[in-house]
Order: sequence, then C-alpha cells, then structure tokens
Amino acid sequence: MEKVGFIFDLDGVIVDTAKYHYLAWRKLANELGFEFSEEQNELFKGVSRKRCLEILLDIGEINATQEQFDSWMIGKNLDYLAYIEKMDANEILPDVPRVLDFLKKKNVPIALGSASKNARPILEKVNLISYFDSIVDGNSVTKAKPDPEVFLIAANNLGVNASSCVVFEDAVAGIQAANRAKMTSVGIGESNILDEAAYNFKDFTEISNSFLEFLLNNNQNK
Repeated sequence: MEKVGFIFDLDGVIVDTAKYHYLAWRKLANELGFEFSEEQNELFKGVSRKRCLEILLDIGEINATQEQFDSWMIGKNLDYLAYIEKMDANEILPDVPRVLDFLKKKNVPIALGSASKNARPILEKVNLISYFDSIVDGNSVTKAKPDPEVFLIAANNLGVNASSCVVFEDAVAGIQAANRAKMTSVGIGESNILDEAAYNFKDFTEISNSFLEFLLNNNQNK
C-alpha cells in the first residue's frame, strides 16, 4: 500500500495571517494615495508578493521604476513582519491542532506548502513547527500557484507519490495547483468559491477524525 502524505497551506488554513497582509498592503496603498478594500484583497489570495504588488499598482494606476517596485516590496514585508511579530498560539484556526495531532499519532508524514516567505517564523510563533516533516515556502519555489511546484516538492521531500497526497487549501489557485499535481484537494472556506476542490469544508471543525481516516485509506489504495 502507498504511503500517504498530508500537505497544508498556511494562510487561511492553519493561521489567519491574511488580515495582516491586508493591513500592510492597505498601508502601502494609502501611502501611494489610494484606497485598497477588503474586496480587492481577495485578488491576493494564494498569490506571490511580487504579483500582489503588480495588482496593487494596477488598482492605483501607478507606474513604478524597478527601484521603487523593489523598495515597496521590502517596505510592505517589513510592515507585515511587524504585525506578525505579536502572533501566538491564539492565532491558530479552530481544530487545526486536533487534526495535526491525529495525523502525527498515525505517523503520517506532514508538509507545509505555502507561498509565504515567512512560513517558518510564523509556525515557530504559534508553536506548531514540530508537526511538520517538511516546510516548502516562498523561499523554496520559483513558480507560484496554480503551478503545482510547491506541492510536488513537498511530496518529494516526504517521500510520497504525488497521487497519494492530500492538500488542504483556502485559495482557488492552491486548489488548482493540487489538482494539477494529481493530489486530493480539500477546500477550506466557501464551497461556491473553491468549487474545483474534491471536498469542501468551512473549517477544520467540520472535518471529523473518521473523515481523516477515510482520506488515509482512500489514498493508500491509489
């Protein structure tokens, strides 16, 4: 039977850091003289920092030199890091520790597959880093989701076939990346938005241990 691997996105799946990204992007937009709404921030889900800034500048109809672009990217990240500096275990989304505990007790290999370049310090701050056998983040990849690179590297690091991996994602691009990697995609969030996922749940409180067992058994037999 195949070994099964579980791969988790970070933002919006394990912790809700999206609000801090939004605050940092809004601050930059305000400094550049325009407003940036929470609705517009939806465009940034699962997208690299560079692409986010390109979208932000399009919204503000601002042209930038490479020097300005690089400076704004650095500034936004420093603001974001200042926000997450205060993070602790209270930021973990509901029932995530239960799910990680269940998998760890079953000796299931667990990886993080995130576009965030700050994934490691965030996991350390919320005391979850010990659960992860591999951390693949924005520092480890060259292609952004929906390219499956991040998940394929994670599967390889875990020593698990891609088709035997389960991915938890809250972004459309992430679900598409998991599907392209031929992995089982589980959407965390609004099912009408994440409708390409194989399974959908509002959050981990809706995912029972018996469903996790089902995912394990189902992917072992692939």
